[in-house]
Order: sequence, then C-alpha cells, then structure tokens
Amino acid sequence: MCTRQLALLQAFFLMFPQGGRPQPSSFPSEAVPTPSVPATGTPGETVQSSSVGTAASPAGPEISVTSSSLATPSAPGNKTVDLFPVLPICICDLTAGTCDVNCCCDRDCYLLHPMTVFSFCLPGSVRSSNWVCIDNSLIFRSNSPFPSRVVLDSNGIRQFCVHVNNTKLNYFQKLQKVNASNFEALAAEFGGDSFASTAPTQALLPFYKAGDPVLTYFPKWSAVSLLRQPAGVGAGGLCAESNPAGFLESRSTTCTRFFKNLASSCTFDPALDAASYYNFTVLRVPRGMTDLQNMKFQVPVTLASQADPPFLAGNACQNVVSQVIYEIETNGTFGIQRVTVSFGQTNLTVEPGASLQQHFIIRFKASQQSTAAALPGPRSGNPGFIFGKPLLALTGDISHSMTLLQSQGNGMCSVKRHEVQFGVNAISGCKLRLSRAGCPGLQREIYQALHGQPRAEYVAIFGNADPAQRGGWTKILRRSCSLSAVNCTSCCTIPVALEIQVLWAYVGLLSNPQAHVSRARFLYQCQTIQDAQQIMEVSLTTLVNFVDITQKPEPPRGQPRVDWKLPFDFFFPFKVAFSRGVNLQKGSGPLSLILCLLLLGVLNLETK
Repeated sequence: MCTRQLALLQAFFLMFPQGGRPQPSSFPSEAVPTPSVPATGTPGETVQSSSVGTAASPAGPEISVTSSSLATPSAPGNKTVDLFPVLPICICDLTAGTCDVNCCCDRDCYLLHPMTVFSFCLPGSVRSSNWVCIDNSLIFRSNSPFPSRVVLDSNGIRQFCVHVNNTKLNYFQKLQKVNASNFEALAAEFGGDSFASTAPTQALLPFYKAGDPVLTYFPKWSAVSLLRQPAGVGAGGLCAESNPAGFLESRSTTCTRFFKNLASSCTFDPALDAASYYNFTVLRVPRGMTDLQNMKFQVPVTLASQADPPFLAGNACQNVVSQVIYEIETNGTFGIQRVTVSFGQTNLTVEPGASLQQHFIIRFKASQQSTAAALPGPRSGNPGFIFGKPLLALTGDISHSMTLLQSQGNGMCSVKRHEVQFGVNAISGCKLRLSRAGCPGLQREIYQALHGQPRAEYVAIFGNADPAQRGGWTKILRRSCSLSAVNCTSCCTIPVALEIQVLWAYVGLLSNPQAHVSRARFLYQCQTIQDAQQIMEVSLTTLVNFVDITQKPEPPRGQPRVDWKLPFDFFFPFKVAFSRGVNLQKGSGPLSLILCLLLLGVLNLETK
C-alpha cells in the first residue's frame, strides 16, 4: 500500500512541474515564467540536438518561445549604429596603428562590418553568442525561426535554448498556411528548376577580401595581371616571380638572383629596372575588370622617390634595384585608395657568377590612419604574451626582440641572430673568431657576441608594453664574470655561455588567463685562460629557459552534502503507544502510511 501511494505522488508531480504552466498560442507576447540560464560556456553541458521539432499532433496547442523578460539582447535596440562594435580589450590587436588581418575587433581596420572583408574572425575578437534557456519540459512545440537547441545542464536537466538576436521581435512568427487557393501563387513565386547548373560561372566579387590577390592592369598591352611579390625558394633562396601579394597581408620577402652574363642583363632584365615595378595600375576593386577603360576603377602607382634606370658603366652595372617597398592604402569595402612605391638601388660589379639579393616589402594601412607619428613595433600579445611571439626587450627608449647566437654553415658566428620566442626553450652555439688583444677587450668582445646589439636592459612584463612607459618593463638581473682569476695575475676570465632565465606566470581570470613576465636574469658561465694573446677563437653557447611560476587556485569543491539527523525522541510516541497496549488493529493503515512517507521523504532528501 505504501509503494502504491508513493507512485501516485510521483506521477502527480511529474504532470505539474514546479512554476510551470502551459502557454496558449493566442498570447504570443507572454513570456514563459522560468529563469534563464546560459547554454554555452557552462562546464558539463551536452548538446542533444540543433533544433526542436514539432509535435506529432498538428492540432495541439503551441507555445511561443519568447525572451523579452529573460535576457538582454546582444545588440542595442535603438537606431544608433556603433562604428566599432568591439570588445573592451582586443587580444588579437598585435600591431599598433595597423589593421591586423581577421582581427574583427581591431579599431585600426575602420570596418563597419569586418566579416565583409575578412574570411573569418579570430577567437576572442567577437562577442560570444547569447542564448536564453528554459526548462525543456515547458516546450510542447517550437515555431521559432531562429537557431535553437536542447542541452543538458550540469544537473542533467534538459534545457531548451534560443539564440538571442532581437528581443523586440519576441521570436514569434506566424506560420504561412498553404491551401488550394494560394498554392498556384506560392508555386509561381518560389518555384524553379529542380536541378542547378553543374558549372556555374563565378561572378566577380564587389570588393577585395583578406588574402585575395591584388589585380593589376597594363594599359600598354591591355592585359590584366596580379601584383607580384617575389619570394625565395629552395636552399639558395632563388627568386620565384609567381608569388602573388595578398590583400591586407603585409609581408617582407628576400630572394637572390644569379646572372650568367650581367653585362647583357643589366639593361634588358626587367627585374633590375625600377620602371617595371610601377608601369601598371592597380584595380580598386575586383569588379573593375568588367570595365577596364573606366578610370575610376584604376589606381596609379606613384613614385615616393626618384629612381633612375640601370646602365652599364665600365665594369659596373649601376642603379640596380635592390629593394622595393609598396605602401597601399585601403578603405574597407571601397577597396584600394592609393599605392606608392619606393626603391633602394645599388651597383653590381660585372663578373662571372654575379648575384644580387633583393628585398620586397608590401605594407597595407587604412586610409584614415595617421602617419604623423612613428608607429611602435609589433606587439607580442594584448595584453598577455602569446606563445611563440618574440620576447620584447628594451634598450634606452628602443624596443626590440631578445636574440640568441646563430651559426653559419661553417660553424662560425653569424651577424644574424635567432629571436627568442616566448615560452619556447632554445639553445644555440657557434665559434667566435677573436680580433682584440688584452683581457678587458677580449671580455667586451665576447659579451657583445653573447647578448647581441643593442644590449637588452629591460624585458617587457606584458606583450603590449609601451617603450614610453617604463612601468611596463622589468630590469634584467645580471651576474657577470670577474675581470681576473684568483691567485693568477696572468690569467683572464672570459664568459663562454649565457643562460637567459625568464620567470613568467598566468594572471587574471581562469576563463581568460594572461601570461606575463615576472623577472628575467642573465647568468654567464665563465672560464679561466692562461694567456689571452694565444686565443684565436672560442666556442660560445646561448640558451633561454622559461620557468612557469603560476600559483593556481584551489579547485572548486562540490555542494556540501546534507547530514540529516532525527531527534533522539523521534520514535517516542510510537514506543508509548506500543507499551500501553494500544490496539494496533484499529487505525494501523493510516499510521503505517504516515511512517512510510516520512521515512521515504528522509531517504529522498539524502540522495539529492
């Protein structure tokens, strides 16, 4: 009897959920009276389906999904348009004063709708989706035209969630009925061929998107081509002419050209002539190909400085192009506004096997961007460091990257150096050929080779440290070698290795931690030599070691379990009744039922 009555009680509570009541379809503006909980970003949730289908009975009541009283919309409802609907902190804005590609929150891009130009938005550059959820048991049928899904929250309860777009629309749409009277009209409006064309013609885009090749036009030959940026390929870095320049992708490439007969190539090779890099126009937008004679779609390439043609003078080829720099101004979907080019020229000696190393630089910037002030270098994070980005150092008021030794093919130290990447432990070494005599001069030469030029004095605390604000930098600790050895007047102590120790940690919220540098130290490993005059070369080693000193908080604990305890005299009335010989044959049914319900209620509370 106890079990049977308990089953009836459970069925009763399942039929009437707490706080829930059915919503008739004749009141679409009335909100479902349940609290809203977020459906995305909460640990422990599992997506069950992407939409909620209609019920089997078409004649049943409908429940309209509304959210006017459950959450705030993700965009303002007034008619004022924000030119930069971005986040307070743009973590992908790594280049000050320059538009970072696919960084939809970068204010330097001056884009009202970034997705029209960018192919995608980098994580963290757009606001996360806003969902409004209610208990799934309250939904009988969903007629919402907006994205919806059913998820499991951390307590295992199914939640019906709708993506918030505009709460004033109330997420209610009256379904259109199709009958015999309007069938022909709807078929004529929405009908068409059953099969699409197998080879549709690709229409020209109305504007450039990030990464698209930049189109050029040669009026002399009436030919359309691409803006090229030669790049080095292979072990020798030979110039590949077919490398196209990508829209909004600022790049720098270097390649090498070899000449069998420089005397004839001096005046006939277009790669050496500056005129071949500006004897064309740039199409403002791709659709300019439809009307190549319309000058409003063409942007001429203007010279930023005078460039003379190459010529052969005796045993030298003069005015050879060694560097090409393109400056391209853009205005979002309005395309390219201005193109300027500047050159670096040099002279080559005519000899067998002559070679030339060329540098090609393309910079994109927004037309609204001010060029009055000099722009600082690129950031390594905003604000926290990004793994793999250069570790920023400061010397005086100049910001630069910290570097390590780099060896040539023969093992000797090279003028070029490796950049220290944040979070990446590295080691490098080479042989240094000495030129100075005397112990003090020898030490200065080796120190200069180990830490490079300029010598780093401070290290950035965050990836977006400003050189003008000294509070964003921390001084590098040093421990150098002594000038002379103990108990040896003719000996000299020189450094042979440099270890860069960087202590870093995560700070901020657990949901969005930011890496910062706490302290850096230079440790020199020293070696004593007998006679500094006899040393011709020395083997040097540099290494960097990143140490994580993050103090992580204690993990969150679960809800405390309720320890139910009954009073010590809970069963006293029953004991008295039995001890006095009460006739239990009469009224034993209600007493047993009450006892069963009390015990089962206590057990249910303990299991929750």
